[in-house]
Amino acid sequence: MEILKPSGTVKLPAEWFTGDVWTDVLYRGENESRARLNAVRFSPGARTAWHTHSLGQTLYIVEGVALIQARGGDIVQAHPGDVVYTPPGEQHWHGAAPDRFMVHLALWEGDETAWAEHVTDAEYGAQQ
Repeated sequence: MEILKPSGTVKLPAEWFTGDVWTDVLYRGENESRARLNAVRFSPGARTAWHTHSLGQTLYIVEGVALIQARGGDIVQAHPGDVVYTPPGEQHWHGAAPDRFMVHLALWEGDETAWAEHVTDAEYGAQQ
């Protein structure tokens, strides 16, 4: 057994996020393990750009209200305790509601995240 020491909190880049978003890498598999686990904190209104994961992604909502949308779908809300799965290759975004911080755990495999354009204010505001 080994107690892993997570790295420090890192602010995520504006190229991939709108607003202020921070992460703590909780687990990054080595050798044959490709598993990744991050705690991600979004300020109110902050969100990812559109993106895909080649092997899918699972989010566990810890705090606040998450907004999540697959390309062409409706924006859905997720709350603490909800688990959201995005299948491989599905373009999507996720972020915080306009008036609440949001924290989720993100679990995925590998480093193959393909980033696309930012979610516009109009796209984000479509949930209201």
